Amino acid sequence: MKAPRFAYEKPQSLDAAIRLLADGGDGAKLIAGGQSLGPILNFRLAQPELLIDIRTLPELRTVRDEGDAVFLGAGTTHAAIEDGRVCDPTRGLLSAVARTIAYRAVRNRGTLGGSLAHADPAADWVNLMALLDAEIVARGPSGERRLHAAAFVRGPLTTDLAADEIITGVSVRKLSGRARWGQYKFNRKPGEFAEAIGGFVHDPELGMARALVGAIGDAPYVVADAMRLDEPAMHDAVSRAGFADGTYEHQIHFAALKRATAQARGA
Repeated sequence: MKAPRFAYEKPQSLDAAIRLLADGGDGAKLIAGGQSLGPILNFRLAQPELLIDIRTLPELRTVRDEGDAVFLGAGTTHAAIEDGRVCDPTRGLLSAVARTIAYRAVRNRGTLGGSLAHADPAADWVNLMALLDAEIVARGPSGERRLHAAAFVRGPLTTDLAADEIITGVSVRKLSGRARWGQYKFNRKPGEFAEAIGGFVHDPELGMARALVGAIGDAPYVVADAMRLDEPAMHDAVSRAGFADGTYEHQIHFAALKRATAQARGA
């Protein structure tokens, strides 16, 4: 199928894009990398009246040091993170996750902000940013606000983002030299969305010990205090994420979490 007819605008500034989005109401959609929206348009699952191209906006390509965190612009591509062309405050975790997203052609165009705004429950950035307790930075006509990533996703393809807001970037805390992390995902073949994602980050200097049960068909499930995360606690976390003990889904999510934890602990 082909996409429906729509008007197209390519604003030259973030403020202009916000105005277009606000004026367009429910009939306006943003496009950056287009790796999610493109197929949706072709299947006519979305039929916007106006498409606003924000791919080249310099404000969305900004990467800056915020002291105890690093701000990554929403227009940062997966490939830029994979290749180390932007600062990685997580001591390699962002890069490790980026290189497993889809295929290189997708990573060359797909963007950090676009993935978060789309909010597919199995998407890597949706889950990782919740694990890291990152802040999603959004701007609209009323100004800028920061949203905790763990609460940003309300459900499948649903976020706390207002209809007239644009994600401008993500603020990710810098992990210390003593930090250890692990991430594991199950997918039927490389490049596909995950069936299960497990994550674990421990940074004694930050007092952080967090675990993730991800790709659960809903908002990611985060264990905010995972200091004593043994196998019974892992089973409990997977059950609380919505999977009954003994089911296939429970088994693969438990295995993903266990392998991520073992990776972080060097086991």
